[in-house]
Amino acid sequence: MAVHKRKDFLLNTIVGPGTKVNGTIESAGFTRIDGSVQGDIHVKGRVAIGEKARLKSNIRGTSITVGGVIYGNVIASERLVILATGLILGDIITRRIQADEGCLIHGKVRVCHDDEQWDRAMAEQQDDQGPRAVFPVHLKQSS
Repeated sequence: MAVHKRKDFLLNTIVGPGTKVNGTIESAGFTRIDGSVQGDIHVKGRVAIGEKARLKSNIRGTSITVGGVIYGNVIASERLVILATGLILGDIITRRIQADEGCLIHGKVRVCHDDEQWDRAMAEQQDDQGPRAVFPVHLKQSS
C-alpha cells in the first residue's frame, strides 16, 4: 500500500452541487466536484467526481474516483475507480483500474503496468484531439 502525504487528504478545491465552472481548474491537492465543469482539470493529487457531476473535461490526477459523467479523457497516474453510477465518454490511461458493475466506458482503456508502458502512453496522448470532437452532445446538469 502506498504511503500518502498528509496534504493528499486535505480538501483543496470543491465545486459544489449547482455550481457551473467554465475554464481550466488547476489544483495542488484533493479536489471534489459535484457540479458541472466545462474545461480541463489538472490536479496534483486525488480527484473525486460525485454522481451528480457533469464534466466536459480532460482530467489528470493521481487517484481519480468517478461517480458522475465525464465527457473527455481521463489520466490517473496511480489509479482510477469508476463507480456503478459513473460514465466516461473518452479514453483512459492509468496504472490501475477498478470498474464497478453498471458503470459505462466508451473509449480506449490503457492500463500501464510499468514505467515504459506509461511513458509510451503519455507520449501518444494528445489532449487536443479528444472525444469532445467525436461525441457532440450537450451535458445537462441533473436536478
